[in-house]
Amino acid sequence: MELFQLGKFKSHAGIDLPWKIECEALSLLDWKCIAEMILDCERTSFRTVVGIPRGGIALANELQRHATGEPRHRTLVVDDVLTTGTSFREYLRKNSWGETDVLCWVVFAREGCP
Repeated sequence: MELFQLGKFKSHAGIDLPWKIECEALSLLDWKCIAEMILDCERTSFRTVVGIPRGGIALANELQRHATGEPRHRTLVVDDVLTTGTSFREYLRKNSWGETDVLCWVVFAREGCP
């Protein structure tokens, strides 16, 4: 399975895409390395980690062991690929989280993060 794929695809938001990033091609070691990269960049502690289903689950699993459990810290919300930001917005709204309640990380962004 290739990480970068050409073809005709539909985004979560229903947008036609000429290519996609297939993160199921990443190995467990890849996810561990990506988690370490995030930890090197993210100097803020986080209480817990949640992954946006499906793409964010593997990354959340790797980051969870670094969570503090401290109620004063924010929740880290992660996903694999951001296309329009629809998944993030829907997930945050569904869980009644505001922007100040969470830290957000995405591995690949097809456009600017909201």
